[in-house]
Amino acid sequence: MKNLSLSLAVLLVCAVVACNKSNLQNPSGSAPASKPPDAVQIKLQEYAGSSATNCGRLDVKSNDAAAKAASDCAMQSNQNKKPFYVAYDMPGMVVGVAENADGKLFTISAQGGTVNSGDCPSPLRVAASGRVTCFAPGDMGSMGAGHTAIPPGMPNPHALPK
Repeated sequence: MKNLSLSLAVLLVCAVVACNKSNLQNPSGSAPASKPPDAVQIKLQEYAGSSATNCGRLDVKSNDAAAKAASDCAMQSNQNKKPFYVAYDMPGMVVGVAENADGKLFTISAQGGTVNSGDCPSPLRVAASGRVTCFAPGDMGSMGAGHTAIPPGMPNPHALPK
C-alpha cells in the first residue's frame, strides 16, 4: 500500500511538472514557435530584414501581459530606430507592422489567403486594443492603389474587444 501511495505521488508530481513545462514553453499566448512561417511572416521578415527583432505574433486571445510585451518591444525598437516586426492573428485576418533598418514602417494584412502590404500612413502607436498600429485613430486608410486595409463593413481589428 505504501508503494502504491508513493507511485501515485510520483505520478502526480510528473503530471504537474509536465503541465507547467508546457505553459513555460509558450508563456506569451502567442503562436507556437514550431509553426512554419506563412506569407505574412515571410513578408514581415522581408521588410524588416534579417537583423530585425521579432516582437511576436499574438493571437487575439493573448493575455494583456503578452500584448503589452509585444507593443513595448515594437515601440522601443521604433524609438531606437532598430528594425522589428510584430503581427496579430484575429478572426479571419492577420495584421502586422514592420520597420526596416532605415526606419521605414510597413503594414501587412492578410484576409482569405490574400496578403496586402504597403507603407505605413502614420507614425507607429499603440491602439486602444493594446496592439501596435501605424494607422491614425479612426483612419484605416489605403495601403496601395485601389486597396483599403479593411473591407467595407468589417470592423477595425484594432478596436475589437479582447
